[in-house]
Amino acid sequence: MAGKSTLAVAFFAMSLALAVPALPADKATTVLKDAKGNEVGNAELTATPSGVLISLDLMAVPVGEHAFHIHAVGKCEPPDFKSAGPHFSPDETKHGLMNAEGPHAGDMPNLHVPGNGKLQVEVLSPMVTLNEKATLLDQDGSALVIHAGADDYVSDPAGNAGDRIACGVVTP
Repeated sequence: MAGKSTLAVAFFAMSLALAVPALPADKATTVLKDAKGNEVGNAELTATPSGVLISLDLMAVPVGEHAFHIHAVGKCEPPDFKSAGPHFSPDETKHGLMNAEGPHAGDMPNLHVPGNGKLQVEVLSPMVTLNEKATLLDQDGSALVIHAGADDYVSDPAGNAGDRIACGVVTP
């Protein structure tokens, strides 16, 4: 009789395991490449109770100030990376951290790349998630994009940041 009970418990536990949905993503990554396909950096994205923490490690980005955004489509076709679409903005707000009608969920502070082209920085993006509303891992995905110039934090739709010089698709 104990054998049948053990078998029934095991079967019940197995059926519960199969019925439980997959756990939501708590990490994602990307490799950023320039228009020639050269790797210029990578990022690890981690879900936190306050948003998504982006740990960015750049290895070969031009010196200077660059806009850094999350774009709405997980596609990075060189040379112009227009395939990444507009900034990620599920609430359809205006662009700019200093815009009264903004910001986009994908707007982030500018990056200041030193003389050696290398930069390690962590940025918290409080308006995005990896597994709920405003998810970066929806059906068409998302991408991290670095622009040639600085974001002015006001101008819609992209802060007058110039060309897209590096792009990486966010993957779980």
